[in-house]
Amino acid sequence: MIGLNKKLITALVELEKEKGIKLDTLVEALKVAFVSAYKKNYKVEYDCRVDINMKTGELKVFKIMEKNEEEGESGEDDSENDEVEVTPDNFGRIAAQTAKQVIRQRIKEAEREVMYEEFKDRVGDMVTGIIQQSDARFTLVDLGKVEALLPPYEQVPGERYRHGERIKCYISDVRKTTKGPQVIVSRTHTGLIRRLFELEVPEIYEGIVEIKSIAREAGYRTKIAVNSNEENVDPVGACVGPKGSRVRMVVDELGGEKIDIAEFSNDIVDFIKNALSPARVLKVLTDKQKNFALVVVSSDQLSLAIGREGQNARLAAKLTGWKIDVKSEKQFEDELDKAREERVKSKEEDTETA
Repeated sequence: MIGLNKKLITALVELEKEKGIKLDTLVEALKVAFVSAYKKNYKVEYDCRVDINMKTGELKVFKIMEKNEEEGESGEDDSENDEVEVTPDNFGRIAAQTAKQVIRQRIKEAEREVMYEEFKDRVGDMVTGIIQQSDARFTLVDLGKVEALLPPYEQVPGERYRHGERIKCYISDVRKTTKGPQVIVSRTHTGLIRRLFELEVPEIYEGIVEIKSIAREAGYRTKIAVNSNEENVDPVGACVGPKGSRVRMVVDELGGEKIDIAEFSNDIVDFIKNALSPARVLKVLTDKQKNFALVVVSSDQLSLAIGREGQNARLAAKLTGWKIDVKSEKQFEDELDKAREERVKSKEEDTETA
């Protein structure tokens, strides 16, 4: 009898239990592979099929015979072609080799699928990995079960990733590939800031303090808006920690990136004032239809409010979701005076015309 040995049959059954590979799926894959191996080794082109007896392991190859014209004309169902057994005497050896290859391949595919299913649900998680390789094109981060890719567009400008260094990253994407799951991690994502604060601030992890929004220019500065769900808990103080210990841990993990923590407010005027910290704001004029705010500060606070290359004002705008224009008190008064003069002039012209 030509067939698969009992150990191989047992292995197929075990694979279903251990790897979650359905037996029917595996058997169908084996049949397709056996047909391909038969045609290749015996150089035949006709249609054939392979039958596997899962109790005995017996294999049989059948040649599918074409219907002749008379049978077609007789009205018989020509979808059920006749078959004749053509099993070669030495096909068992070829089948065994083919089966091992198919099983190995299916095990790899199953493991990749399991890995993908595990990691696709972890998008948004923070992970700690070890730098394996870093060059101008990409950086590989070993996460234990899989190597993640830290692409250039997810890297912080100026950060250096040294081989063997431990690093915290944010899982931004998981892609399905023929080689298994491709995990993309980020050092620039605002989600990394959120996860780091959850790690360092118990009140955030427990939901007592809530991060309402985050604005970040990775490697330079981050602003976060926080709110307390309990009256007696100061959200900013909770995030800063005793003597600044909590926020310092986050800053250290980010390589010294500056972090401003602002208290969120439903009153947009108060929120904009807080968002422009550390600058002190004198006045905020708002246009709610356009989500626009004109902010007035004293002259000595102007550069602080705007920030280097406009960074402070830009981040405050991202944090609040409002367009913000910052002017000094003198600039504001000068513009008011100019507007008054133009209004007076316009009235005079209207009077003369009348």
